[in-house]
Amino acid sequence: MRIAIAGAGAVGRSIARELLEGDHEVMLIERNPQSYQPKAIPDAEWVLADACELASLEEAGLQSCDVVIAATGDDKVNLVVSLLSKTEFAVRRVVARVNDPGNEWLFTEAWGVDVAVSTPRMLAAMVEEAVNVGDLVHLMTLRQGQANLVEVTLPDSTPLAGRRVRDLALPADAALVTILRGGRVIVPQADDPLEIGDEMLFVATADVEQEIRAIVSDQAEEPQS
Repeated sequence: MRIAIAGAGAVGRSIARELLEGDHEVMLIERNPQSYQPKAIPDAEWVLADACELASLEEAGLQSCDVVIAATGDDKVNLVVSLLSKTEFAVRRVVARVNDPGNEWLFTEAWGVDVAVSTPRMLAAMVEEAVNVGDLVHLMTLRQGQANLVEVTLPDSTPLAGRRVRDLALPADAALVTILRGGRVIVPQADDPLEIGDEMLFVATADVEQEIRAIVSDQAEEPQS
């Protein structure tokens, strides 16, 4: 894939390195001459330009990109880049960095954002995950806020220990996408057993999250045979 990253600061460069290792074609767009350092990542294409200017994006060839990542340290810039990418260049996937959690509500489809990544929220989620075993932890909002990636660790009191994935009886708008167990990443199958301490990742709409919480809690009704 061809991926453009607006913002070549520490975050943008780190993302670029990861994507290049995955054999993607990466273009870094940076307006600050001090951060414009092609020698730092020679395998990436570098563009010295303001990503908020339509003409600059046209010259950079943004229309040829499959994904745009707005990764600057300024939420206003990230929103403008996202909107231009989606509305003017029809970029299929736009990912935007949220610097201030108070601005997260703006990062929606209305501003061209497909996925909003809030670093402060993700760090907070990691803390919650470590201390709130058995509770639902939000990791990321997906697809213009229509669904969330959430995590729950099965507590000692869960009625699901020893049962199988098929017994979860999840609501219609929720899906178990993976189970983390020790050093393993498990793609869940119907007959896979569940164990205390399993970290379960779900994609779900907000209105069914309470049902997921009830399923893994010690108050949940046991599945019918």
